[in-house]
Amino acid sequence: MMPLLSAFGVAGIGVLLAQLLAIPLPWLLGPIFACLIAALCGLPMRGITVLNDGMRTILGVAVGATFTTTLLASMVGMWPTLLLIPVMTACIGVVGVTYFQRLCGFDFATSYYSSMPGGLQDMLVFGEEAGGNVRTLSLIHATRVMVIVVALPFLLSWVWDANLSNPPGAPAVDIAWTQLVLMVFCGLVGWQVAKRVGMFGASILGPLIIAAALALTGVLQHRPPAEAIWAAQFFIGMSVGCKYAGVTMNEVRTDVTAALGFCIILLVLTVIFAEGIHLAGLAPPLETILAFAPGGQAELTVLALIVGADMAFVVAHHVLRIFVVILGAPLFARLFDVRG
Repeated sequence: MMPLLSAFGVAGIGVLLAQLLAIPLPWLLGPIFACLIAALCGLPMRGITVLNDGMRTILGVAVGATFTTTLLASMVGMWPTLLLIPVMTACIGVVGVTYFQRLCGFDFATSYYSSMPGGLQDMLVFGEEAGGNVRTLSLIHATRVMVIVVALPFLLSWVWDANLSNPPGAPAVDIAWTQLVLMVFCGLVGWQVAKRVGMFGASILGPLIIAAALALTGVLQHRPPAEAIWAAQFFIGMSVGCKYAGVTMNEVRTDVTAALGFCIILLVLTVIFAEGIHLAGLAPPLETILAFAPGGQAELTVLALIVGADMAFVVAHHVLRIFVVILGAPLFARLFDVRG
């Protein structure tokens, strides 16, 4: 119980300090910074997995509620940039494996699954089956998500002058209770149905599909209130920071340092692809950077919601990236015999 209470207390303090210091996205970055610092200081913390997943359903409903027939029609024209997702994923894999093997001295299995920009749980499962170091994989992917999520708000503000102070939604009091109940239905039912059929990213994609269907038919007319989006940011930020609980100084020197170096590579690759796409006139720069940044799907969905980006564009590219990684990782392991 104490680790759980510690996590909530530290994350809450993080929100207050972030608001006082005027840090962008205080409900997301505040808990990340505070829980990270507390974890590195040795404070035991943990979150509630079911509750964290439940908070992600809010993001799925929020994205689904933005769908319109016009938005769906626009997805047909995304194919040029969608085709670049497997190309970028392959580039990340080649550069990442070389970096982790040659410079960091990791074995091939750990290097490969550390490089793949997929979901944390999926990469841990695949990596463990291939004989990789699970603890190293966990720290590297947690660091990847943290650095991308922390760096992007500042890049969006400084380079693209994005407004990160926009309210993420209307206040709950301004939304009819029937709409709020409908959102809860979309979140819970969508999540559980998607989970039962084995859909990856079930806590986000399941609610997204049901909410989109209801939005397209005019039944769902609002996205979740601001308070719900803030709560989702809080729990996601706390979850990211708590992943460092129990980390040792040796792991900081080896695994976390290696991950930070890899994050620089990822940011450079993201900027290169985003700039190339922008110069070719294939997509706007803001949407491109959010769609191609290899961070967590939930975290980047939050950023896209706040800055008012084209949600269909951003989500479609991240779903494809996760799909490519999940299908490609085990296939690559069989072809190249990662075990041996």
